[in-house]
Amino acid sequence: MTRITTPTPQNRMRAPRPNVRKRLNLLAVALGLFAALLMARAVQLQIVDTEFYQKAGEERFVRDVVVPAYRGSIVDRNGEPLAISTPVHSLWANPKELLAHQDRLDELAASLAIDGEDLRAKLIERQGLKFVYLRRHLSPEDAAKVLALDLPGVYAQEEFRRFYPAGEVFAHVLGFTNIDDHGQEGLELAYDDWLTGHAGKKQIIRDRRGERVQTVAELSAAEPGKPLMLSLDRRIQYLAYRELKAAVLEHSASSGSVVLIDIPTGEILAMVNQPSYNPNNRVGERLPSMRNRAVTDVFEPGSTMKAFTVVAALELGKVEPGTVIDTSPGRLSVANLLVRDVNNYGALDVTHILTKSSNVGATLLAQMLPNEHLHDVFKRFGFGQLTGTGFPGESQGFLPDWQGWGQVEKATLAYGYGLNITALQLAQAYAALGSHGRLRAPSFIKGFSTPDVGVLDPSLANTLTQMLETVTGPGGTAQAARIQGYRVAGKTGTSRKASAQGYQSRYIGIFAGYAPVSNPRIAAVVLINDPMGIKYYGGLIAAPAFSRIVGGALRLLGEMPDGVDAQAPLLMAQQPAIDAAAEAVAEPVLQ
Repeated sequence: MTRITTPTPQNRMRAPRPNVRKRLNLLAVALGLFAALLMARAVQLQIVDTEFYQKAGEERFVRDVVVPAYRGSIVDRNGEPLAISTPVHSLWANPKELLAHQDRLDELAASLAIDGEDLRAKLIERQGLKFVYLRRHLSPEDAAKVLALDLPGVYAQEEFRRFYPAGEVFAHVLGFTNIDDHGQEGLELAYDDWLTGHAGKKQIIRDRRGERVQTVAELSAAEPGKPLMLSLDRRIQYLAYRELKAAVLEHSASSGSVVLIDIPTGEILAMVNQPSYNPNNRVGERLPSMRNRAVTDVFEPGSTMKAFTVVAALELGKVEPGTVIDTSPGRLSVANLLVRDVNNYGALDVTHILTKSSNVGATLLAQMLPNEHLHDVFKRFGFGQLTGTGFPGESQGFLPDWQGWGQVEKATLAYGYGLNITALQLAQAYAALGSHGRLRAPSFIKGFSTPDVGVLDPSLANTLTQMLETVTGPGGTAQAARIQGYRVAGKTGTSRKASAQGYQSRYIGIFAGYAPVSNPRIAAVVLINDPMGIKYYGGLIAAPAFSRIVGGALRLLGEMPDGVDAQAPLLMAQQPAIDAAAEAVAEPVLQ
């Protein structure tokens, strides 16, 4: 008989069935293969691809960041700051990170003073990017308040913002920078390459929240921009700005300009315009108020050109200062043009053609001259050409070619019509007269001057200076330009404004001159555009401002007086009567 044995747990373990043994063998093989794979992966990670994975790990925490460069400061000739860069913070976000916490977007928007829906739409639109600005140029304190909200994906970076301590006083000369600290106007634009620094780079470690933990290495140092020292004197600039603003307001003028040049060097000591603007807050400013009118706007200079007409006549030997010219009866017909004087001055010597500002006398002098010579004199003194300052947007003006002059063109050019110039060009030309006939390109940079060029015989230039001094003396059209203690030479101009419909009853009042006569130091031009009061002559509205500005500037520079003027107090006391007499002239004409 066959014996049947019932299996027990003990005999089953002692004698496994074939299918169990097979499974155990497969499991052992699988475990062995897995262990081999782990070993191979470890070798790959630790030996073969160590550098790659180490770099990938570092990129989660190590970042290369840009170190912003400080823009060079701008200072006046005495080292006083005019434009400086201050550190600010700009907030930015990683849209994807920030959108993961949309419940806090309104909180962020409130802290930034922006609309919550606008912020959300901006982030959604740019969610494929890793960087988007939230607010630029916040103070470190304001940025810290936003960062204190501890919002994921919100970060800050250091930048610089330009600040102009003198505000509107230097606005037209300095210009301004954009939000990225690059020059957009004025000297900020002209010298942008000089002022702009080169950003550096460094490696930093950030934590999981993006906060900087440690600086690892400086890869390249930031190079700050170079400083720029201007020729302008802040004290004189303030003085000129104050007096110009007062004159523009007094005469209800639409605008005005003042330029002061240091005659020995050609350096510009002051340049101001009205209206002006605040470069620290340009919101709502109109473009016309941002123009540097002294170099961009052109005008017909009127009688200030008579000095150069006289130069041309003296240079050819056609006349001498004492040569008498009959201007009777105060009118002169030239083709279809009637040239008129304020009064019938009768017989005038050449000096008094300037003293009285006779249009008829200047026209008669011009008729003695070849067209080419008169044109050459005007051109030699810089009219119709850029001055060489390099100021952005400078106009070269317009001087018509002599070959196209007829009798009328020549006559009107003799007393300042038919050409266009800038206030800077006029100041440069009068500086050349004060510099004994040597023309020098004006400069905005202290210590930078170009070689001067002789444009007129020194003795002739000195003779003309003596003649121009009579303009500010008794009987002259610019007695109000006198400065107590200093002798002044110069010339008035009252130019009627042109339009498409012809010349209007609107004017530009000008005075151009220099002082002190015995050793000329400052040349200046004062221009009052479109005065709406009862006064509009250059001798009445521009000359008084010249006196206050140049007189103050000479004293600030420590310039010694060239003789105390005993008549000056008397003349100033008589000025109201002089003004009233001038306004009583029945037939206003240009002088």
